[in-house]
Amino acid sequence: MANFFSSPKGVVVAGLTLGLGASVLQKLGNPPNMGLCVACFGRDLAGSLGLHRAEVVQYARPEIFGLVLGAFVAALASGEFKPRAGSSPLIRLCLGFFVAIGALIFLGCPWRALLRLAGGDGNAILGLLGLIAGVYVGAAFIRRGFTLGASQKTVAAFGLAFVLLVLVLLALRLIYPPLPLAAKNDVLFYSLKGPGSLRAPLWASLSLALIIGFVGQRSRFCSISAIQNVLLFREFHFLWGVVGFVVAAWVANLAFGQFHPGFVKQPIAHSLYFWNFFGLAVVGFGCSLAGGCPLRQLFLAGEGDADAGVFVLGLLFGLAMAHNFAAAASGDGLGLHSQAVGIFSLAMILLIAIFGRPVKPATA
Repeated sequence: MANFFSSPKGVVVAGLTLGLGASVLQKLGNPPNMGLCVACFGRDLAGSLGLHRAEVVQYARPEIFGLVLGAFVAALASGEFKPRAGSSPLIRLCLGFFVAIGALIFLGCPWRALLRLAGGDGNAILGLLGLIAGVYVGAAFIRRGFTLGASQKTVAAFGLAFVLLVLVLLALRLIYPPLPLAAKNDVLFYSLKGPGSLRAPLWASLSLALIIGFVGQRSRFCSISAIQNVLLFREFHFLWGVVGFVVAAWVANLAFGQFHPGFVKQPIAHSLYFWNFFGLAVVGFGCSLAGGCPLRQLFLAGEGDADAGVFVLGLLFGLAMAHNFAAAASGDGLGLHSQAVGIFSLAMILLIAIFGRPVKPATA
């Protein structure tokens, strides 16, 4: 099957599609400057499952399910569903955990940083500079030989495991929807106030996420790859897609009245410049070593990459623990243990980078 979305024009079209879709989701009810954020939505999902008890961020976000299922459909349709596993799964789980800590210090994944920029949040500039710095450090270790090893072809059932897990979670969301005046039904927790209570209609969230997942899988869209390819190969293919993403979201925000420039009192954001930089530096470093941003990891999991699925599970665990450890930031600033847990996360990613080089065979 010819893949238009992998062409230079197609990548830009993919970026425009993702940026417009994210802005529309915000217009339809998702939190401000958070039409699409894997970290924030993953945190809400973890809360809905009871993995943390922060009452304002609990909702089983349909977007997470749609992104994976859209990528799965695209992979099947194109013959690119290739079950594979075995590339340092435990280390990937740890990287997902530490990336989650950085994301909740900044308050968003790389894609939310771009959406915050498109919505006028000047703090996103510091975050994106940190992201570039983190990817730069990760790229330096990759040049020196860092590797998580090669994945191996595996049976179809193993490649389908993450997709089946997503289908189960989607079924729970459909069977146990939010109740108007109750924070919990028989299974899931739901926010009655705060960001978790702001949500686009189910049909819109799921359908737009399916489209984004389909296009994202076909285009190999990834913010980390966009930066890393420029640093390693001077190749700008994916970067133009990122530019398209920001432009589409910015234009749509202007049209919808969602563009509010400034640094102070931005929605679900803080103005601690260094920690905005630091949070996404941790994300950029960890994702560079893991081989993709959180959104890309969802796409990979949808096409049968069990290692990417392990990264996502580590991410969900880390997002939950960030709240349980008082490490997550908020609009009021850092959590009680954000600094200590953030520095620990950066140190652990650095250790993984230092020791993650292939062992040279002994000579006789």
